[in-house]
Amino acid sequence: MKKSTIVIGLLLLGFTTIDEVVFIVPTKWPKPIYDFSKNPLTSSKITLGRALFYDPILSRNNTVSCASCHSQYAAFAHIDHPLSHGIDDRIGKRNAPALVNLAWQKNFMWDGAINHLDMQSLFPITHPDEMDESIERVVHKLQSSPLYPTLFKQAFNDSSVTGEHILKAISQFLVTLVSINSKYDSVMRKQATFTTAENNGYRLFKINCASCHTEPLFTNFSFENNGLQIDTILNDFGRMKVTQSNADSLRFKVPTLRNIQYSYPYMHDGRFNRLSEVLKYYTSDNKNQAASLSPLIKKINLTPNEKVDLLIFLLTLSDKSFLNNPKHAFPKDLFLKTY
Repeated sequence: MKKSTIVIGLLLLGFTTIDEVVFIVPTKWPKPIYDFSKNPLTSSKITLGRALFYDPILSRNNTVSCASCHSQYAAFAHIDHPLSHGIDDRIGKRNAPALVNLAWQKNFMWDGAINHLDMQSLFPITHPDEMDESIERVVHKLQSSPLYPTLFKQAFNDSSVTGEHILKAISQFLVTLVSINSKYDSVMRKQATFTTAENNGYRLFKINCASCHTEPLFTNFSFENNGLQIDTILNDFGRMKVTQSNADSLRFKVPTLRNIQYSYPYMHDGRFNRLSEVLKYYTSDNKNQAASLSPLIKKINLTPNEKVDLLIFLLTLSDKSFLNNPKHAFPKDLFLKTY
């Protein structure tokens, strides 16, 4: 491994000699959307954000945390059920999306209802089917805890807890969830080579999938109608709820394919449990021919062997160092020292 690669990894994880953390953009990646000048990264803010991400104190009855629906081993998605589960075992209307490479995203949620990462966490905190809490009560609970005034003092030079600082700290942790060490990335850095099957799968991917799942982030962040039949129970029309435009009916955000092996179930409503089911859908004629059907969606014609090769390529997008990174895990030492 090149020295520069090691340095990038250490910086992304916050291993610096000063509190400020430098966010390094990988070679040939686009410029991040997130404005770091308005919320500069520091190791103390990341530590605070990580604690908040894993702490169920953010929910009304202290039972649900951000990590309840976004598990590290599942690429910060949720694999137990197709739809998110919240407080009092309430069931949401959508699958919990993977949290990765968020610094490059402009809009959040399946329908793009949130347009800034610093505001995104407010939605699950206050949503009645998720955490069902008010930001005012969260501030009070954190201010009264034995842990957080000290962490806020270290992060913001002020032990007073505020809603703004809560949301900014969570964003600090979220932007460190960068996945850049899959086999695909190693091949792009010329540190590894694809097998024959992987290389053929990559060729097929670029022909059939790359219009929506654009490299290197493996999403173009657009909202597309991929032809799925509407779930008549959920009755979810996607982005149209946000824009109130019929043209956005059944359009949902294109998800990243990075770590797709671990972020099942798939689609906005989690209707598919396996990648093979997703591929079967896209190679079928089973599309809802709505007026808003994306022009990028077409039937993919593949032989059985080509399907296997395409799936094999998708496995090269798995980044085990990301899934097992201790800097992203539950901060047990921090909580054990306090409670």
